[in-house]
Amino acid sequence: MAVTSTAATDAGQDSTDPANGSDGRRASPAGRSNTIRDHAPDLVICLIFLVVAGWVTHGLWPDPGSRVLALNPEDQTLYEWFLANDARLLFGDVGLRTDRLNAPDGVNLMANTTVILLGVVFAPVTLLFGVPVTFAVLAGLCLAATAIAWYLLFTRTARLHRFAAALGAGLCGFAPAMISQTNSHLHMTAQFMVPVIVWLVVRLVRAADPAGGAGPASTARPASTADPASPADPTGVSGPDRRRIVTSGLGLGAAVTAQVFIGEEVVFLTALTLVVITLAYAAVNWPHVRRILPGAAAGMALAVGSASLVLAYPLWFQFAGPGSVPNGMFSPHYFSADLASWSAFSPLSVTGSDDSARLTTGPAEYNTFLGWPLIVVAVGCTAWLIRRPLVSACTIATVVMAALSLGPELVIDGVRTTISGPYALLLGVPVIDGALPMRFAVAAVPLIATVLAFAVDRALRAPGRPVRLLVPGAVAVALATVFPAPLPTAERPPLPQFITGGHWRDCVEPGGVLVPVPLPTPQEPWPQRWAAAANAEFALPEGFFIGPYAADGRASMGTYKQATSALLAEVARTGAVPAIDDEDRQRAGADIDFWGASCVALADGTANGDSLRNALEQLLGPPTRSADAWTWKVR
Repeated sequence: MAVTSTAATDAGQDSTDPANGSDGRRASPAGRSNTIRDHAPDLVICLIFLVVAGWVTHGLWPDPGSRVLALNPEDQTLYEWFLANDARLLFGDVGLRTDRLNAPDGVNLMANTTVILLGVVFAPVTLLFGVPVTFAVLAGLCLAATAIAWYLLFTRTARLHRFAAALGAGLCGFAPAMISQTNSHLHMTAQFMVPVIVWLVVRLVRAADPAGGAGPASTARPASTADPASPADPTGVSGPDRRRIVTSGLGLGAAVTAQVFIGEEVVFLTALTLVVITLAYAAVNWPHVRRILPGAAAGMALAVGSASLVLAYPLWFQFAGPGSVPNGMFSPHYFSADLASWSAFSPLSVTGSDDSARLTTGPAEYNTFLGWPLIVVAVGCTAWLIRRPLVSACTIATVVMAALSLGPELVIDGVRTTISGPYALLLGVPVIDGALPMRFAVAAVPLIATVLAFAVDRALRAPGRPVRLLVPGAVAVALATVFPAPLPTAERPPLPQFITGGHWRDCVEPGGVLVPVPLPTPQEPWPQRWAAAANAEFALPEGFFIGPYAADGRASMGTYKQATSALLAEVARTGAVPAIDDEDRQRAGADIDFWGASCVALADGTANGDSLRNALEQLLGPPTRSADAWTWKVR
């Protein structure tokens, strides 16, 4: 936490030159510092970030309801259902468990990546325009907002030159890892709160520094000129600024709480990164850390305490409430980064090729694909600035995160070795061992971006013209090699008129259970689009979610099938209708009672629809025609 307080003085700028603003601008005349003209460059840079985000996601925009991310449509279906369910908070449907999926057991929302806060904030968009529009907006906005937030941190808090800040923030928002995770992992790309958390930590540390100046005289000094290692301001009152410690601590608690309800994995990665940076910085600049430790510790305790007041019950519910799971869902041995992938180019960048896709588990996990030019430039910038404590700390943290991404056993160019990786030390540690190793690489991106931004800033302020051209040029070229290509999209089948026209209301009351045939599964979650389009006004049995249905109550993807859903799934797969007897009909009745279902529906266009209708007629009797679906009202 202490390292970030030195951002301004570690940048290498000449803050004593009155002809220059601390962010690389010419000083504005009195009374004009807040005009639109002064901030026009900032607005242009932010607009560029929005344009790039639109470029990446433009394939969704001809018609979000008929387009889907081609590389991960299953997760898009899941997140659209999450967003639709989150919007129900506006109607008073408040709770950490929902009965709108996996009826009758329901789903623990805290045990799933439900992006609750995003769903609530964008509920008006969902209700007015439909959840596919909300998903498309968030897919692009998370990228742009993350880049903008980092840009503001670099320019306003670290006081870096605008061009340097733009390059660093661009990497933070549009790195190959972020573009890859945009394939339906909203909880990973919504990182715009991370710079806010870092800013609050910086603010807390500066306030806790007795030599940084507390009280009226010191708070009047610009942050860029306040050297936390300098003695107390002799012109004013020295000592920690207790008011700012309190407000920073409370703000930090609020920011962390908000991020928990957006994506807990990002909170975990951010917290771990800040801990590593703090320890590394303490090792290279212990006198400063010792000086600010009492005040900073008090502020952090306030942050933890205030966040705990809000998060205690949700976190208990996540790990001990109904539908909770005792372990991570995914194998760390499988989700490990290939060492060779770090120097490879992402297939989702303009310079990438599909050949490198073999170095990872799938298109949503190109987290390490930085490419060799960017790595070479980053190493060079690090070597140039390594004597600065901030750069040293960021370098150590980058190495730690990169090493953890390699998993329990090293994989090199597709070959799994017997060499243990540092992540092996985390195996068996509760909660922590549930993290996917390769996603530690996501946390390394802002660290690398910070070093690059500081290097460019120093070069732009250097007296020699060659340096002012060489470093920014090298960084810009390296970043160009990982510039993102548009995400591939595809057509998706239209929803049945039975759903879009509201005909389902004739068969099931809002809040009741509708059984689509075949039922949704993690591999085939498409009927969850029905519920998402209806704003989760009806519930579904089974489905795509994380729950405790594996052996001994351990985590599973989805739940076990009832006899009837298994029978219908087999008919949908093969088109063959087995002999159906009274025992099958009794099981169907028992399953319908178990689900609490009031309607069974088979939409036109379903694979092997004639066979499914034949099987359902034998199980449930003659159907009723409703728009473009056959329905059986069973309650």
